[in-house]
Amino acid sequence: MNAPLPEHVRRALDTVTLDDKYSLDVGRAFMSGVQALVKLPMLQRQRDALQGKNTAGFISGYRGSPLGTYDQSLWKAKPYLEAQNIVFQPGVNEELAATALWGTQQLGFAPQGSNKFDGVFGIWYGKGPGVDRCSDVFKHANMAGTTPWGGVLAVAGDDHVAKSSTAAHQSDHIFKACGTPVFFPASVQDVLDYGMHGIALSRFAGIWSGMKTIQEVVESSATAMIDPERVQVVIPDFALPPGGIHIRWPDDALSQEARLFEYKSYAALAYIRANKLNHNVISGSNDRFGLMASGKAYNDTRQALIDLGLDDATCQRLGIRLHKVGVVWPLEAQTTREFATGLQEILVVEEKRAFMEYQLKEQLYDWRDDVRPHVLGKYNEVDGQVSGGEWAQANPSAHTLLRANAELNPPLIAKAIAQRLKKMGVDADTAARMDAHLAILQAKEQSLQVIEVKADRQPWFCSGCPHNTSTKVPEGSRAMAGIGCHFMSVWMDRSTVGFTQMGGEGVPWVGQQPFSNDQHMFSNIGDGTYFHSGLLAVRQSVAAGVNITYKILYNDAVAMTGGQPVGERPEGHTPVQIAQSMRAEGAQKITIVTDEPEKYQGVRDLPAGIEIQHRDRLDAIQREFREIKGCTVIIYDQTCATEKRRRRKRGTMVDPAKRVVINEAVCEGCGDCSVQSNCLSVEPLETEFGRKRTINQSTCNKDTSCLKGFCPSFITVEGGQLKKKAKAQAASPFTLGALPEPAPMALTQPWGIIVAGVGGTGVITIGQLLGMAAHIEGRGIVTQDSAGLAQKGGATWAHVYIAEHQDAIRTTRVSMGAADLVIGCDPIVSAGKETLQRMRAGRTHVALNGYSTPTAAFVKNSGWQNPSEACVADIGNAIGAQAHAGKLGVFDANAVATQLMGDTIFINPMILGYAWQKGWVPLGREALLRAIELNEVAVEQNKQAFEWGRQCAHDWLRVEALLKPAQVIAFKKRSSLEDLVKRRVAYLTDYQNAAYAEDYRAFVSRVQQAEASLGKTALSESVARNLFKLMAYKDEYEVARLHADPAFQQRIRDQFEGDFQLKFHLAPPLLAKTNEKGELVKQSYGPWMLSVFGLLAKFKGLRGTALDVFGKTEERRMERALIVQYRQSLEEVLKSLNASNHALAIDIAQLPEQIKGFGHVKARNAAAAQSQWARLMGQWRDPSQQAKAA
Repeated sequence: MNAPLPEHVRRALDTVTLDDKYSLDVGRAFMSGVQALVKLPMLQRQRDALQGKNTAGFISGYRGSPLGTYDQSLWKAKPYLEAQNIVFQPGVNEELAATALWGTQQLGFAPQGSNKFDGVFGIWYGKGPGVDRCSDVFKHANMAGTTPWGGVLAVAGDDHVAKSSTAAHQSDHIFKACGTPVFFPASVQDVLDYGMHGIALSRFAGIWSGMKTIQEVVESSATAMIDPERVQVVIPDFALPPGGIHIRWPDDALSQEARLFEYKSYAALAYIRANKLNHNVISGSNDRFGLMASGKAYNDTRQALIDLGLDDATCQRLGIRLHKVGVVWPLEAQTTREFATGLQEILVVEEKRAFMEYQLKEQLYDWRDDVRPHVLGKYNEVDGQVSGGEWAQANPSAHTLLRANAELNPPLIAKAIAQRLKKMGVDADTAARMDAHLAILQAKEQSLQVIEVKADRQPWFCSGCPHNTSTKVPEGSRAMAGIGCHFMSVWMDRSTVGFTQMGGEGVPWVGQQPFSNDQHMFSNIGDGTYFHSGLLAVRQSVAAGVNITYKILYNDAVAMTGGQPVGERPEGHTPVQIAQSMRAEGAQKITIVTDEPEKYQGVRDLPAGIEIQHRDRLDAIQREFREIKGCTVIIYDQTCATEKRRRRKRGTMVDPAKRVVINEAVCEGCGDCSVQSNCLSVEPLETEFGRKRTINQSTCNKDTSCLKGFCPSFITVEGGQLKKKAKAQAASPFTLGALPEPAPMALTQPWGIIVAGVGGTGVITIGQLLGMAAHIEGRGIVTQDSAGLAQKGGATWAHVYIAEHQDAIRTTRVSMGAADLVIGCDPIVSAGKETLQRMRAGRTHVALNGYSTPTAAFVKNSGWQNPSEACVADIGNAIGAQAHAGKLGVFDANAVATQLMGDTIFINPMILGYAWQKGWVPLGREALLRAIELNEVAVEQNKQAFEWGRQCAHDWLRVEALLKPAQVIAFKKRSSLEDLVKRRVAYLTDYQNAAYAEDYRAFVSRVQQAEASLGKTALSESVARNLFKLMAYKDEYEVARLHADPAFQQRIRDQFEGDFQLKFHLAPPLLAKTNEKGELVKQSYGPWMLSVFGLLAKFKGLRGTALDVFGKTEERRMERALIVQYRQSLEEVLKSLNASNHALAIDIAQLPEQIKGFGHVKARNAAAAQSQWARLMGQWRDPSQQAKAA
């Protein structure tokens, strides 16, 4: 890679831009399938202009994965679209959008002279369930017809594996029911080419065209050829009826039906046949085995053949014929029969329910037995039969060949192909090659079965998400979920069960309440769903008279699909408008709950009687509403956290100069802050005195709901900002000197890369950087995003294939055992089965971040253990790291990014740089850096991160030495008992006095002497930790001392800069108010509290005396009693301690670990510990109970 750059690469470095995909009229551009759908209408407009026609375009639909970002891409391309007379108007919902598209074709019978254009072509888009709800419109519009220079393409986004859906779906059958031909593209280029054919077919045949897209295609990116004349349409010779087949008025239903069934459907078939939209890709003169596939299944079939060692030449030698179907319905008969002629057997490879298989069998039904090939697809033939079929037996599941559920992949297809070929007979060499690949797959599958997944990154609400609070329900109540982000509440402790289709939220309760002893239900519904169709669900509940409270979350964005505005207009749809609608619908009571009640001051048009209340009162409000008969509504107004982050970066929303900090010395590690906030940015912090909590400032979205945790350790820093290192002080990778560049990599086959990490951290961006860099170098490239359900917190992957030429890449996703490189941005995701199955010993290289951020499990499980080390070991085993040295590279990218760059967001480009320096990325540095520049996000920092990664790969020890000493000595020796006691004696001396500390030391010494005869120290260590914990209880004097500690104050000054002040969030028992449950409520106190803390700390000598005003509270009496109880229990234990009961003694000694927190939190934990305390002491006193427990 030190060689001079080829001229075409140097030219590309200077000329390639991100806008090429829209600005180029002719040429190569790197784009995604979604972006190809944006370019498509521009190309169509240009094609029409070349034929002398002045046309326009209209696009409408409703977003949903995998087309979730289509509308955003259209908005970004607005100048290019407007220049081509293309109008984008998103629909309120899919059905109404389709109706608007129908309207564009009704211009065909508009009054003469009223039309501005020769025709308007249209594109409808929607997720699979949107296709379902549009079937009525589709049928009407399809029968009515299109105009000669109009035409409509309906683009469906199918989710075959329910990755981002409440149900898996397949639109093929609905399109067929509507009489709509179905195109199924297999690549980004196909999206452009089939899209132009789809509109041309729609114009010629007078019907709508359908296009089925799935994530693996439409969310993949590749280099595509842009050229309005690339597709050469052939108009078939087809006899049309008098008056033609296009839309007209007046028209009647039966005449429309007759035209559709007698002419338009056959005109579509003629077009498909004339334009060879279905064709053989591999064929020979002596073919015997046929493969028919379309879309993603076609890609996977091609990859399966390659994996089996069956390249095109070998397929021709063996007599394998491969047929690519571009239009899966109607399956054009003449082309299909030509494909089938001469074959002995045909395997139809398609995902989900059989679709082409049935059509093929119908077309071959009347062939003679001696010439009709056997057709197999979903099922193998049964013994004694010559063909497999779904209806050949009562339940054919035992004979499944290519499953109808979930999805297919190259390994599954390879097994099916190998099975059929072996049955037909192949030569020994071919059989050996196939067996070798099948053996690899079998070994991989077996290894995955015995792997114990160490942790799972379950999707979760983003840090600061409004749903963290809005989805809570009062004790004793239940809620129903709907679709969107709040669907995730079903796996949280929210008493939320069940879900509905979009727009059905709450309506299941109409069918339940008459038969249930429960007489009230809560239902969550998002503002996007409300505007789409959810208003009708509320209307149904009102009409039915059921007792239900709708919680309408107004988060000011359609958050699940990328933050689109609610209401499909720039100004959005406001809570006031929702409140007006709910009043008009007949809601019994309406309240607006918000994190910013002050913003409603002076708001007009709010219906009378609607209160504005702070979100802190949500529990009390819900308790009130559940007692009200009829339908009630709570409008929860708080902007989406991720959208807030985006707007703050753009400067369109105020970024409050307020951050939360936890004084870990005060923190008890009780986890109430996580319980209250449900927030992923509250992370564990391991300290000398146990696990505490800290705020991840990089991911925090400043929701501050963690402040509700009943703990005095929380402080807000207001008015300043996180300190940024001065450029002169900041370390730079460039000061470490130039590095040697890795040797160029020769690509003899596509190089498969997987980027594995956490959603929202830039995993997809790394895939796009690799894609753009490969495009700049003129390489073949395909990237495919696999983001999963959560934008943040969930596992995310990007699949990348790089090859010398585009045609060398067969599929979009790296298959089982086919990864050449894994860029592991997170060890947990990298060690998950989804990633491990792609690795192969001796083949796969792994560049891995050795640090793992906590998973969502920590939110509810304060004892969660980080499995990073075990994950690294699993990855090493998967790639055979011991036998294949140099394949695994691990370093703590989190520490480098945090300490040397100030933000963990730079981890991913750092690992990319690491992998590149190792020589594992077959791209030039110049192209990668140019791709970073084109991305236009934190360009210099991302370049620097890339260089830091290179330095880490070259000399990790040198980079590690730049980190803070605390990081360097992270693997220090375990403390001895003597050191452990010594540090706690010093602490207790400061806490109270030397006598108090000596009392502690003396008791631990007694335990140590009693345990010495057993030759053990575990009990002594447990007592040292836990007696200290009880004796150092954090009363008002201690909290004051710890907050006033100069070391803590210095830490704040080291972390923040500017004119800031501290506010403390406390609930002094003598001053604090109580809530409806009788629990103390925290209030904020200004910086003057530091003086109070300093003064109060000096009165620690009053602790426990008659003059201790704080010591008379129930909590303080309990704390002092616990010390006595613990000592007495240990005294009893020491009297009969022996080797057989030593383990039980340790369990007793560790009981105080459960007694954490302050106030009512500590009281609750103490009560739980007391029951266990009594049980363990009972076992100690009665050895027979010990035996039963064992």
